[in-house]
Amino acid sequence: MNNRAITILFICFIIFHRTPFGGSSKLKLFYKQISIPFSENGQIIMMKPPEREKNVRKLRILVAPLDWGLGHATRCIPLIRELLAQGADVWLAGEGAQEGLLKAEFPELPFLLLPGYRIQYARTARGLVWKMILQGPKMQRAIRYEHRWLQKAVDEHHFDAVISDNRYGLHHASIPCIFITHQLRIKSSVGKQWIENILQKRNYRYINQFAACWVPDAEGDNNLAGELSHPDKKPSVPIYYIGVLSRFVKKEKEETKGHLLVVLSGPEPQRSMLEEKIIRDISHYPGSATIVRGLPGSAAMIPSTNMIHFINHLPADELNMELLKAEYIICRSGYSSVMDIVTVQKKSILIPTPGQTEQEYLGENLMKKGIALCVHQKQFSLTAALTVANTFPYKVPLVENNGRLTAVIRSFLIHAAAYK
Repeated sequence: MNNRAITILFICFIIFHRTPFGGSSKLKLFYKQISIPFSENGQIIMMKPPEREKNVRKLRILVAPLDWGLGHATRCIPLIRELLAQGADVWLAGEGAQEGLLKAEFPELPFLLLPGYRIQYARTARGLVWKMILQGPKMQRAIRYEHRWLQKAVDEHHFDAVISDNRYGLHHASIPCIFITHQLRIKSSVGKQWIENILQKRNYRYINQFAACWVPDAEGDNNLAGELSHPDKKPSVPIYYIGVLSRFVKKEKEETKGHLLVVLSGPEPQRSMLEEKIIRDISHYPGSATIVRGLPGSAAMIPSTNMIHFINHLPADELNMELLKAEYIICRSGYSSVMDIVTVQKKSILIPTPGQTEQEYLGENLMKKGIALCVHQKQFSLTAALTVANTFPYKVPLVENNGRLTAVIRSFLIHAAAYK
């Protein structure tokens, strides 16, 4: 029932929403001449950036992630760091929790208010179906609004390019705009491939309005997103696999036996519903635990004890150390969380958000590969999940991006400068 609801939302949005935006055809040639050179052993051959006059301003790049949970914002952090490292003038856009997180990570960067899609879940399966149907038109209006917003923002702030993480309306006729997604194919638990084919075709109509699509995953068989990022048929715009994106790094730090890290995220009320389950179960846990509530900017606190610590939000460096300290990480099976877990090489227990077919597919696919243990929220019990995890044959792969993100961004900036 929950899976059908999320499919209904995509159908309402993608099938019945027309694509009124035009004028992006001028940018179809933007990536025609781009190639990412590799050596025989698969290493990136770095290209020399173009010579720029001292008085010429830096390329001004707008980065705007979707507001569906915090994952889209967190996976933009390494991308923003790379843009800054390569000399770009980066501006950010969003609202709410995404704004709080990005401002905490990059307090020095300009930030523009851009309303999100503001999708909300229901507490019951029946309520979820109707809530998703009713939110279809709201999502359409949000996409139209952000498209108009970008036209004005480009005129006012003189952006040279845009990087949109899953925001369908952020393309422009006069500047190169990149669409980031790991979900080229939208999974449907209705069980009909023809429905997925329709969703994919309509999804590509939106993606094809951008200059190119960047996919945060490995290009070959050793990938994380499976059919989501590696469908048989791809969009007509150039596709670049930019590797696993994580704001965290693997460091030498001693793991604390029995220590748990619980990271909550996702849309309400499901975030709070999982939090309630965690609070109920964690009170009986004999070891230590840190619960990061996924509420940046919130003033409401949950009291901690000597062994159990509740924290609304942690900056990247501190959360990185918490990840390394934990024996097990418990979180949603959102793709950004999966990339973080693999990056730090940790054992995890994933709990898909009910109704999100993407997360349910990822959780089941990763469990088949031995990368993570997946437990559905309805059946979740901390004691039972840890018992299974203690004997689960974890096989967490080693992340090797070979400088792919650096090379793709360098090519992007070189050609954006030439286009300018």
